[in-house]
Amino acid sequence: MSEQWRTVEDINAARRQREDAIPGYEPPAAFGLGQLVGDRVEFAHVNVGSGLLPAVVVAALCGHVAGSASHQLTPAQLDAALAELAPAEACTDLPHHNLWGWRKLRDTLSDGDRLVAVYADDLSASSDDPHVAALLAHAAER
Repeated sequence: MSEQWRTVEDINAARRQREDAIPGYEPPAAFGLGQLVGDRVEFAHVNVGSGLLPAVVVAALCGHVAGSASHQLTPAQLDAALAELAPAEACTDLPHHNLWGWRKLRDTLSDGDRLVAVYADDLSASSDDPHVAALLAHAAER
């Protein structure tokens, strides 16, 4: 039987385990993943102060440790993130907006499409990275 995280405590334990596996990892204030369309990102879902498990799962795949940054991902990396997060669906006490949004996004992608994971460590800061700036603008609208 595959692993399932049935409680919020199980999900938090899975998050802490993954955070501890990345030396120096700092959870972001905001995080989003989306498709690059031209030079802009269309986010599947944006997390502000939440979604910390999906953020660290993707961080392990793209090499993010701390700070504000954007990282390009492949559809195969998105597949890996979806597989790693699947046990969280056993917990019915929380909505799983990242999983739902990322699956919907994945259904539209071809192997050559580009994705980006975006992290912001300070919601009041500005950024020269256009993807971080887009995430901050999206977060400000919430």
